[in-house]
Amino acid sequence: MLERYFDLAGRGTNVRTELVAGLTTFLTMAYIVVVNPAILGTTGMPVAAVAAATCLAAAFGCILMGLVANYPLAMAPGMGLNAYFTFTVVKGMGVPWETALGCVFLSGVAFLLLTAVGVRQLIIGALPRWLFSAVGGGVGLFIAFIGLADAGIIVAKPGTMVGLGSLTAPGAAVSLFGIVLIAALQVRRIKGAMLLGILLTAALGWAVGLGHMAPGGHSLADLSATMGKLDIRGALNLKGGIGMSLLEIVFVFLFVDLFDNVGTLVAVTRNAGLMAKDGSVPRLNRILVVDSLAMAAGAIAGTSPVTSYIESASGVTAGGRTGLTAVVVGLLFLVTLFFAPLVQAIPASATAPALILVGAMMLGTLAEVDWNEPAAAIPAFVTVVMIPLSFSIANGLAFGITTYALLKLVNGEARRSDWLVYVLAALFVARFIYIA
Repeated sequence: MLERYFDLAGRGTNVRTELVAGLTTFLTMAYIVVVNPAILGTTGMPVAAVAAATCLAAAFGCILMGLVANYPLAMAPGMGLNAYFTFTVVKGMGVPWETALGCVFLSGVAFLLLTAVGVRQLIIGALPRWLFSAVGGGVGLFIAFIGLADAGIIVAKPGTMVGLGSLTAPGAAVSLFGIVLIAALQVRRIKGAMLLGILLTAALGWAVGLGHMAPGGHSLADLSATMGKLDIRGALNLKGGIGMSLLEIVFVFLFVDLFDNVGTLVAVTRNAGLMAKDGSVPRLNRILVVDSLAMAAGAIAGTSPVTSYIESASGVTAGGRTGLTAVVVGLLFLVTLFFAPLVQAIPASATAPALILVGAMMLGTLAEVDWNEPAAAIPAFVTVVMIPLSFSIANGLAFGITTYALLKLVNGEARRSDWLVYVLAALFVARFIYIA
């Protein structure tokens, strides 16, 4: 049955290889079960509930991706998207987390409709791949900056805005240990290095009194604290109506999720030999539909937007070629669901190193930018630098796309086929005027 459904022989694989690939992918991305609750928990969301919701949403997305699209793509709440949800929407805009979850659900529905009419595919074709890569790099710096602040390594200083914190403080010292430990494990190619490093760093944190392990005080009922708590009506009434706030939130969720997916799709399908001869991704619509449904389902469970993970490449390297790999990852997340609430005992000093190093690895996408070509280098730089320094992915997107459009105009490269780029730039300019 598995052979027929997933076409294992046709893709040069077998059940055993797919099982190993699924386990490999799971181990490389299981850190999200710890890191996502640590980020969303700062909004006031119950950490145990977010951990359980993270597992449930990841399981749903992975299994659906495997069964519907038949790709070895694993899904989970996205890094960067969770930072935008937390630090821009909830903390920056003052939107209650329940309402923010409503925005995520509406984004999923909107994405499904946009996919059905071909708009998401149109956006993919309108923007250059290097701009997608720049957004990925900027989000990486943003996440790393958050991790450094959580660790106490970087602190606010009146004279210089930011500065070096006390590295001998317990939290900072434990985080530095975690950075070195995880980096060493990754250099040694240890599978599950991120998750293992978090747990070992947490053990050190508990030893010096930064957190307390309290086994037994959890159950799956913890999920009820976020399950179904999304406030769709509140999302629709942001600022008294469907105004700029809601549109901006949905817009950023759309672009960051879209860029995440495209970057991951290109990398994974190329490595797996699944890309078509013309460079396109077969069954792209199915992948985008799954992405939309997973985002909506994640909002219902109680977590930030779900997206595909570049860690899927580790499973492809292990031989994964079909959706069976993704299904295995989903089943492993379901098993993890029974232990997920325990993550509330893990101190921030243990999760901060993961944020820093995940951010560092995301910078690898910047290699796809032609830094010798000003028309690409300047918009890419503006995008990368504005995301962390303005503490907003939305601002980075706005500056990057607007700069790209302006440079095409002044260079005499404006084409009728680029109309969508100029529409997006005009919308961003209108957004800046509205904010001012």
